[in-house]
Amino acid sequence: MSARAKEIRRRWFAAVALLGMLGAAGAAAQNGDGKPGEPTDAKARKTFAHAVDWEKHGDKSSAIGDFRKANKQDGGHCQECLQRAYTLAMEIGDYKTAQSVVQDWLPQAQTGADRAALHFKMGFALERQGIDEKKDKCFSASCDEMKTALALDPGLADAHFVYGVSLAYLHQDDAARSQFKSYVDSNPRNAGLSVRAQRYSERPELARARMAPPFVVTTLDGQSISMDSLQGKVVLIDFWATWCGPCREALPHMRKIVQKFQGQPFVALSISLDDDQARWKDFVAKNGMTWLQYRDGGFNGPVATLFGVRAIPATFSIDADGVLEDQHVGDADIEGKLKKLIAQAVEREKQTQAAKADAPAPGSVQ
Repeated sequence: MSARAKEIRRRWFAAVALLGMLGAAGAAAQNGDGKPGEPTDAKARKTFAHAVDWEKHGDKSSAIGDFRKANKQDGGHCQECLQRAYTLAMEIGDYKTAQSVVQDWLPQAQTGADRAALHFKMGFALERQGIDEKKDKCFSASCDEMKTALALDPGLADAHFVYGVSLAYLHQDDAARSQFKSYVDSNPRNAGLSVRAQRYSERPELARARMAPPFVVTTLDGQSISMDSLQGKVVLIDFWATWCGPCREALPHMRKIVQKFQGQPFVALSISLDDDQARWKDFVAKNGMTWLQYRDGGFNGPVATLFGVRAIPATFSIDADGVLEDQHVGDADIEGKLKKLIAQAVEREKQTQAAKADAPAPGSVQ
């Protein structure tokens, strides 16, 4: 797996963690000198401020160290310190540190729900470590943590999804199916992840694949599009902006690709990083960009963040199963790559239809 693909996987799995389970365990205590959950000790407050400054300047490792130091100076009672240290550790892929932070945090847990949330955090960090380091023991340990979390709080829906992924990596596909179904049945608030879980329940092997991040957007023409609703089609996602010269230069090539594969199992989605909606709409109309269009609003937009976009144009091709391909639109062979992926999609659909035709009719006797 390429570095870019690993980064994208890390980002969207981090998004799973941020669904709500990474909130501070338990109700944060209000102190007189800071915000809820922040340190009360004078030295700890000073160290906490240093950590915040490190984070603002992009030095997340130093920030993690100072957040943890502030917690110790505060007598081990600073939930905000630990929350921010854990979140940053997960963001940079330092999963062992994330696990260590949870160990520091567990003594603070006062209720079953508090402990469940922390076991979820521990299990999630173990799962991510397992994926990065290809260690089955990490997946097994993650499963144990999720079992504990669900025993303490059966309503912890996100634990079912993460539990299912770990089981899938252990090739316990039937058990994984059950966990993904439990997640779907919980009516989760994340629509994109719910659709992804449904697909995983049908095909657990996809949970082990290099899948494109799940997302749901409403396009310029009012369509609600999710990554998983496009299964069966090859998808080309193009991040661009009206103010980007190279993006404007690439537009004729993008238009050519859309025209070439029209009528085939192919979808193009252009995602603009423009912050000016009127300018974006005007540009799209004047330049005949008739394929799917969505405005994400900037490099910090939700979809751009999931894909780790830091420069544009940035374009990704995704196969009919939703597996992410490392291919940029600027590459000379992009059309050949898309042609190959589309041919595979067509062949798979033929095989699916043939299998359905050969299947016995319901109620028939064999």
